[in-house]
Amino acid sequence: MLSPSAMIGIFFVVAIGFVGVAIAASMLIAPKRWSRRKLSTYECGEVTVGPTQVQYDVKFYIFALAFVVFDVEALFLFPWAVIYRSLGLPGLIEMGVFLLILIIGLGYAWRKGALRWV
Repeated sequence: MLSPSAMIGIFFVVAIGFVGVAIAASMLIAPKRWSRRKLSTYECGEVTVGPTQVQYDVKFYIFALAFVVFDVEALFLFPWAVIYRSLGLPGLIEMGVFLLILIIGLGYAWRKGALRWV
């Protein structure tokens, strides 16, 4: 039997091999006829009307970023909730600090108006 380190090494070599074979195959099979139309910018075939650059308000970006932050928070809470009894008091304190930091961040975003959609 191989050691776990050897198995990981073999898995890594096989994974790199698959990637290498896929890249080599695509380079061999892909057509190499370039034309002016092929090299032009792809715009879905639609002719643009009016200005082509639309400026979005930064509040939508900040709102989405806040959503991602609190979504990741939920990802950290679920595994902790499964094993919180085995972690004991130090695990409870660490999660309390984690939640306190997130609550402070939520309060800051709320006070700055980042959560207002309109």
